[in-house]
Amino acid sequence: MELIAALKFLKLHQVPEAWVDAVWDSEFTERKPLDNTIEEQLAAIGDEAFRDLFDCLLTYTGDRQSVSRVVASQNIWAILVENRVSVKSLVAVLSFFVLTGKDKVADTQQRVSSLHAASLYLLLLGIPGSIANKVFHEVLLDTCSDLSAHCWPHNSGKKRKRDGLKSSQTEGKRSKPQQKGTQDIEVDEEEEEELYFSGVDLLKIRDAVFLLVQTIIRLLQTFPLKDRPQSAINCTQIFSKLLYFEPVLGHLNFAAVQDITKLRSVPEMAFYGLQFLCSPKHGNQRESLQRVFHCLLYVILMMNKGNRGKPSLLVLSQAILSTRDQAIHFVCHLVDELKQLALPFLHILLQHICFQMVEKSEFRIHGAQAVGMLTSEMTSTDYAGFIKWLFNLSRHSKMVCRLFSMDVVMVLLEQPERKPGECKDPDLACFLPHKFLIQSMLFAQQMDESPTVQGHALSCLAQCLELPSLNVTRAVHNLFSATGTQTLLDGETTEGNVTSQQTQKTYNSLPFRTLEISTTQSFGCDARENTTLLLQRLKDSKTNVRKSALQALVSLLKHSVIPMSWENLAMLSERCRDPAVSVRKKALQCMGDLLVAKPECSMVQKAWLQGVMPALADSENSVQDKALEALDQLVLSQVKPYSTSCHLDVSKKLTWDLLCLLCHKCKNLSPYFSRAFTIWSKQDKFTSTFITNLISHTKADHAEGAWLFLSKAVVSSPRLPCGKILEAWDNMVSSKDANVTTCCHILSVIGNIAAYLNDDTKDRIVEDLMSWLKTFNLALEVISAAVETLYHLRRSDDIKQTQAFLNQHGSELVSLCEGYLTSVIMNEKGAQNLNEELMVKHLHTLGVVSLHCPAEVGKRTVLLVESLLTVHSDKLAECQRELPALLPLSQFKENALPCRVKAHAVITLGKLCLQHEELVQKYLPVFARELEVGTDVAVRNNLVVIMCDLCVRYTTIVDHYIPNISACLRDNEAVIREQSLIMLTNLLQEDFVKWKGSLFFRFMVVLVDPVPFIASLCEYCLLHLLLKKNPEMFSQHFIECIFFFNSYTKHKSYNKFPQSESEKLQFSLKGVQYREKRFQIYRFLLEHFTDAQRFQITNKISQTVLACFVDEELPLDADGAVMLSETFNILSLKEMKLQAISAPPGIMAGEETEEENMATMAKVALQAAQKKVVSQVQKKAFIENTVPLIISLKILLEQKRSPALRDLMTYLQVTMQDYRNEVREFFSGDEQLMAEVEFALRTAEKEREMEQQMDTCTVPVDGKTPTAQVSVQDYPIRCRPLLPVSFATPQPPPPNYLSLRLSQTVRCTNRSRKEEHVKLIILEGTVFPQGGVNDRAISTPKGGSVNLTFDEGVSAIFSDQGTSLVRETDVLHVQPNEQQASRLRQWNVQSPLCKKKIKKI
Repeated sequence: MELIAALKFLKLHQVPEAWVDAVWDSEFTERKPLDNTIEEQLAAIGDEAFRDLFDCLLTYTGDRQSVSRVVASQNIWAILVENRVSVKSLVAVLSFFVLTGKDKVADTQQRVSSLHAASLYLLLLGIPGSIANKVFHEVLLDTCSDLSAHCWPHNSGKKRKRDGLKSSQTEGKRSKPQQKGTQDIEVDEEEEEELYFSGVDLLKIRDAVFLLVQTIIRLLQTFPLKDRPQSAINCTQIFSKLLYFEPVLGHLNFAAVQDITKLRSVPEMAFYGLQFLCSPKHGNQRESLQRVFHCLLYVILMMNKGNRGKPSLLVLSQAILSTRDQAIHFVCHLVDELKQLALPFLHILLQHICFQMVEKSEFRIHGAQAVGMLTSEMTSTDYAGFIKWLFNLSRHSKMVCRLFSMDVVMVLLEQPERKPGECKDPDLACFLPHKFLIQSMLFAQQMDESPTVQGHALSCLAQCLELPSLNVTRAVHNLFSATGTQTLLDGETTEGNVTSQQTQKTYNSLPFRTLEISTTQSFGCDARENTTLLLQRLKDSKTNVRKSALQALVSLLKHSVIPMSWENLAMLSERCRDPAVSVRKKALQCMGDLLVAKPECSMVQKAWLQGVMPALADSENSVQDKALEALDQLVLSQVKPYSTSCHLDVSKKLTWDLLCLLCHKCKNLSPYFSRAFTIWSKQDKFTSTFITNLISHTKADHAEGAWLFLSKAVVSSPRLPCGKILEAWDNMVSSKDANVTTCCHILSVIGNIAAYLNDDTKDRIVEDLMSWLKTFNLALEVISAAVETLYHLRRSDDIKQTQAFLNQHGSELVSLCEGYLTSVIMNEKGAQNLNEELMVKHLHTLGVVSLHCPAEVGKRTVLLVESLLTVHSDKLAECQRELPALLPLSQFKENALPCRVKAHAVITLGKLCLQHEELVQKYLPVFARELEVGTDVAVRNNLVVIMCDLCVRYTTIVDHYIPNISACLRDNEAVIREQSLIMLTNLLQEDFVKWKGSLFFRFMVVLVDPVPFIASLCEYCLLHLLLKKNPEMFSQHFIECIFFFNSYTKHKSYNKFPQSESEKLQFSLKGVQYREKRFQIYRFLLEHFTDAQRFQITNKISQTVLACFVDEELPLDADGAVMLSETFNILSLKEMKLQAISAPPGIMAGEETEEENMATMAKVALQAAQKKVVSQVQKKAFIENTVPLIISLKILLEQKRSPALRDLMTYLQVTMQDYRNEVREFFSGDEQLMAEVEFALRTAEKEREMEQQMDTCTVPVDGKTPTAQVSVQDYPIRCRPLLPVSFATPQPPPPNYLSLRLSQTVRCTNRSRKEEHVKLIILEGTVFPQGGVNDRAISTPKGGSVNLTFDEGVSAIFSDQGTSLVRETDVLHVQPNEQQASRLRQWNVQSPLCKKKIKKI
C-alpha cells in the first residue's frame, strides 16, 4: 500500500480520460493543458513526493538480489490494477511534468519536477512487465533520456532572451516572421528576460539531472536496446553530451562498477553508460563501438558536432581539455577490454582525428598528443600500418593534413622506438624506426609548396635534437653527415621495390600512393645538398620560413650536427638585419641561444657581436630593446668585483671575451656599442659601485676590455675615483710595451675626467702627452687620441683661451713635422733613405693637429705636403723664406716615394683643405684629374673620401665635381667602387648631393656589378636608404633609363647629359651582350613600383616613346628599331603588370585553410572588387592610348620591314592574354591585326598544350629501369602527384605536369613499351574495381570483412545521409586527364601520300 499512497500526489483519479487519450494520441510531442485546478495542485508538488515515489518504485525494479523483491516485482502491475490505477494515466501525467519542464520559460521547480518525472518513467520502464503493460513509448523514452539538455540552463546566471536573439540571428531571414508574432510571444520574451537561476536553483537541477542519468543506467542494466537501434543511437549521443556537464575531480577509473550508486559525477556515469552500450546486450558490438567512437571523435577533437553542418570548434578551457583527456583514456580502456574487436575502429578513429584536424596550432598540438596516446595501445604491426597511412596523409593536398602529420610525428618521436623485429609484416617493418619519421616525414616536407608547411617542417627538425632519444639524434646526424647516405644518383634498384610499385595499383593497397622502402634506403639527399638547402631557406621570400630556418640552423650548430664554420655563423648574423622585424627578433634570440650553448667558441662570440651590435641602431624600437636586453644580460649585469683569488665562471669569462673582441677584431662595432651606453645612462645603470667594480678589472688579464667599457661609461657616470685612473696613466707612460687599444681607451677616460682634475695634474698630463707626441713613436690611433685628449684637458667656456692653448702646443708639433718633411724633401737622397713608418707618423700628426690649430699651418707646410705628391723641390729651394702664391698644379707626378706615404700625404692634404677654402679651389681640379688618370689604388681611394668630406663643408664648390666622383662607380678596382657607393649614398641621404645629371643611372649600373657584394650593397642603399626618402625616384627616371643604357641620344628630352665620350662608354650597356644586365635593372625598378606608378609609366611610355616613332620625331633606323624592340620587351615583362590584377587572390593556390575567418574573406572580396575596377580602368586606357599607336606602328614597321615588328606582335600576344575574349573589341579598326592577334593567341595556346602533353609522356630512351629508391630530389613535395582518395569529401587537385614528369622518372619501366603506353596515367592514379567500395571502408587498412565506418558505406563522416558518399562521387575512380589512361594522344599528322590518294578518289 506504500506504492498507492505514494501515487496519490499525482491525482491520477482526477485526470479526465479524454485528456489521457489526447496525450497518447499526440505521441507525447506536445503538452496538453489540464484543468486549472488540477494544474495548480500538480504545480504545488514538492521534491519529496517525487523522491518518495522513486524510492517506492525502486524496490520493484529487481536490481537487488532479494527473492522477495523479485516476487514483488512480478506483482506491481497487479497492485496497480487492484487499486484501479491506470498505467496509461500514470504515464500521461508523468509526461505532463516532462513536457512542462522542457519549455524554455520553465522555472526552477518545473525543471526539477520534470527531471524527477522522467526518472520515474524510466524507473517504471525498467520494471519487468513494463512492455506488456504498455508503459514503453519510444518518443517518450527519447524525450526523458535527453531531458537534461533542455532543463539544465546552459548560460546560467544570464538572461534567456539573449540566447533567443543569438539563435534568431544565426537562422537569418527565417527568424524575422517569428518576431512579428502575437502578443503571447512578446509576453514570453518578457518572462525570459526576467528568468534567473541562483546557485541553490542550479544545485537542485544538478541533483535532479544526476538522478535522471543514474536512472538511465539502471534502465540499461535491465532493458536491452538490441531491437531498438535508434534509441541506442540517442543514448550514445546523450551520454557524449553529458561528458561536458560538470568537472570531474580526480582520476576516473573505467573498470566495471557493480554498484552505480558509487559513481559521484555525471560525466563518470556517462562514461559508464557508453561502456554499457558497447555490450552485446544492446546490439551488435561492432555497430555499438562504431557509434561510441564516432561520438568520442568530436570530444577528442574538441568540436561541437550538431545535427547538421560542419563541426564547430569549442572554446578551449581546462574543463574541455580535462574531458578530452578522459575520453582518450576511455578509448584506451575499451581497446584494452575488447582487444581485436576494437582495434579496427581505433584505426578509423585515428584516421579521422588526423583528417578532420583544423589548422589552429593549439588544436593541432592537443590532437597530436591524443594520437600519440592512442597509438600506444597498438601492436607494432598495427602501429606500422598507421605510420604508412600517416606517411600518405603527409602528401595530401590539404595543407592542414600535412601540418598535422608533422605534429603527430613529433609526438611519436617522444615514445620509445619500436624494433622492426616486433612487426609481423616484413613490408611494414621499415616504417617503425624513428629514422623514417624524421627523414621521410619531417625533413622532406621542407620541399613543400606551402611556406607554412616548410616553416613548420624546419621548426620540427630543430625540436628533434632537443629530444632525449639517441636514435632521433642519430637520424638527424645522418641527414647532414658526409657518409652513410644513399641517393638516387647511386643508380641501384631492387626487385622488391619494382614489385611493390606495381602492386600499388590494386584495390588491396592503401588508398594513398605509398612507397615501399627497404631498410637500406635513405630519404635524404647528399649531406652537403641538405645543408645548402637549409641555408637557402634562410633567404626565403616568406617570413615564417626564414624564422624556422634560423631555429633549425641554430639547433644543428648547438648539437654539432653541422660544422661551426664562419659561413654558417655569418648567415645567422646577416638575418639580424632582415627586412622583416619578426625575423630580426628571432635571429637575435637564436644568436643568444647559440652563444649560451657555445660560450667558449670565439667565432660564435664574433658572430653574436656582429648580429646584436648593429641592432642597437635598428629603426624598430622593439628590435633595439631586444638587442639592448641581450647586451644587458651578457655584458652589463656580469660586471662584478674582481679578485685575483676568484676564478671567473663561464658567464663572466664570456663577458670579458666579448669586450676583448670589441677591442681587436670587432673595432668597427664600437659606435653601436656607444649607443647602448647612451640608453643605459638614462636608466642610471652606471652607479658608483658599478664603476668601482669595473675599475677593479683594469689590472686583470682582460684589462683592455675593462678600459673599453670604462671609456664608454665614464661619459655619463658620476665622479670617478681618479686616483686609480691616474695610476694607470702613469704606468702606461712609463711602460714601453703599452697596448695600442688600451692606450686609446685610457686617453679617452683621461679626457672625460679632465673636468675633475686640478691644474697641476692637468699640466703634468699635458707635459707627458707632448713628450709622447714629439717622439713620433706612437701608433696612428694613439696620436689621434693624444691630440684629442690635449683638447679636452684645456677645454673651457672661453674659446679664445682654449684655442690659444692649442696653438701654443700645436705649433711645436707643426714645426717638428715641417722640419722633418724639409729634411726628406730637400735632401737629394732623402727618398732613398726614407723611414716610411716615421714619415707616415709625421704626416698623420700634421693632419690631426691642423684640424685643431689651422692658423699654425703655413703655406710652406702645405707646399711640403704637396711636394710629396709632385716634383717641385727645385722651386721650394728658391723660396726658402718668402713663398709666392700657391703654385699651379695640373696633376700628381710620379716620384720615388712609397705608395703608403703618398696615400697618407693625400689624406693630410685633404685635412688642410678642410680649413682653407682657397686650398679647396686649387686642389679640387687636381683631385678630380687624379681620380680619372691615377694608377695608385690607395691614393685614388683616399681621394674619394676627401672629396666627399669636402662636399659636406663646401657643397657648392664640390658639386661641380660630383660626376667625377660618380665615375668611380665603374672603376676597375672593386674597393674604389664600394667606397664611392658608400660615400655618395651618405651625401644623398643628407641632401648634400641631388639626383642631378646622370648620377641616378650610374647608381643603377652598380646593380649589375660583377662583384655580388657590391651589387647587393647597392640594392640595400637604394631600397632601404634612398627610396624611402624619395618614393617617386624609380618611376621618375625609368623611361630615361631605356635611352641611357642604350646610349640613344636622338630624343629631344632624354639622355642629354653633359658627359665625356669616355664616361658614355664607361656606363653604356648598349648591345646584345648587355641585354640581360639591362633587363635585370628594369625588373629591379619595376618590382618596386606601386600599381599607380606602373599604370602611369605604361601610359607615359606610349606617349613619349611609341608616339615619337609614330609621329616620326624619332627615325626608324637601326638604332630606332633597337629602341623600339627594347620598349616592347619592357612592356611585355610580367613585372609591368598591375599587382592588383596578376597577384593571386588572398590564399595561395593549393592551400586550403581549414578555418576561414571573416577578415580573410573580406580581404579576398576587396581584392576581387579592386581587381575588377582596376582591370576596367586599364582596359579603357589601353584602348584609348595604346591601341591606336600600336596599329599605326604596325603599319609603319611593315612598310619599313623592321625587325621590331616581331617584338610588337609578342607584346600584343602577352598583353591580350588577359583580354582573350575582347580582341575584336580592341582592334575593330584593323581587321588584319585582329586576325593576326587571334591566330597568335591560338598558336600559343596549342604550343602550351603540346608542351604539357609532352611532359606527361616522358619515356626512358634506353629502356633501362631507373632506380626505385626515393630521395628528396626524386619526388619533391613541392610537386606532389598524390590524390586525396582516402576520404570522400575532398576532391582531387588539378594535375601537376611537372610533378608527373618527376614521378615518372623513378617509376619501374622494365616492361614492354606497349604495356607502358597502356598503363601510364596522369597523377599516378589508382584505378579501383567497380564493386570494391562495398568490401570495406576507404580509409581502413586491410583485414576484416566488416564495413568499418562511422557512416553507412564510407568512413568519411562529414555527411549525415544514410547512403554512401562513394557512389555519389568518382573519387575512387581516378581517371587521367582527357581520358588518356588507356592510350597516348594520336598526333594530328597525315602523310602527303594519303592526301594524294584522297584527291584521286
